[in-house]
This record gives sequence, structure tokens and C-alpha cells, in this order.
Amino acid sequence: MIVAHNTVVSLSYVLYDADGVLIEKAEDPLVYLHGGHAGIFPLVEQALEGKAVGDTCQVRLTPADAFGEYDAELVRVEARDRFPAEVAVGMQFQGESSAQGEVMVYTVTDIADGKVVVDGNHPLAGQTLNFECTVAAVRAATQEELSHGHVHGAHGHHH
Repeated sequence: MIVAHNTVVSLSYVLYDADGVLIEKAEDPLVYLHGGHAGIFPLVEQALEGKAVGDTCQVRLTPADAFGEYDAELVRVEARDRFPAEVAVGMQFQGESSAQGEVMVYTVTDIADGKVVVDGNHPLAGQTLNFECTVAAVRAATQEELSHGHVHGAHGHHH
């Protein structure tokens, strides 16, 4: 079976920054519903179209193709007393974006002088990335997966 619209694709992958420095090597396969269901970056999905098990691909992703440009307006300085006593750099909290009113994930990037700096940008925002993958498996999506728009079961979504 080949990677095509409405197939479930399993990938092993490695992610590098623009200088070739390793960012992430997947321990578990990335499993997504192929065909515009927002399960993977569109450029990666396009590169995988028509591939079979064992095939590889490499895709260079600009910030616009991946996690977006870094937005300094998503960095906020908050009073330390608004956070739990055990707050530490690297912890993540949900909060509302003042600009859009949507729930976002903020990462603590600094704690000093009674203040906590949180950043709502994805950690890889603003970076050009090199995504390398190998197709590990391809199967037809179930009707339930198609109606829900995502993969179910092992490495997928659980209800």
C-alpha cells in the first residue's frame, strides 16, 4: 500500500535544525491520518504522497511551514505569586492569550526578582528545520478515524 488520501501512515523520523544539529529522534513512530487532516506539516505530507513502506524523504521547513515566526508579543512577565510555590524554568501552564482570547500553553523561561517570564511561542518557533523520515507502515483508515479526523489506537488518539 502507498501513502495516499485517507491512509494511516507511521513514520520514524529525525528532526534537525538548519545547521544540522539534532533536535529530536523519535523513540516511537509518528502516526497520522494522511490527506489534509492536519496531522502533520503540509509540506511533509506532500513529500510523502505516493511513498511506500521503507521509502524515505527529507523536507526543509521554514518557520512559516512549521511552527511560525517567533512572536515577542507572546512573552509575558507575571507576578511570582500568580504561580505555584514549586514553579521552575521549563514548566508549562495553560493561559489565555490576551490578543486572541484563546487558550495557549506558556513555558516558564525565567524566574527573578519576584517575576516569572512565560513564553507562548512553540520552542521551535522562528527556526528552519530539516525533517527526515522513513515510512514504517501504511494502512487504510477506518471509517471511525475518517469521521473523527485522526488516528485511533496505538500511537493515535484514545477516546
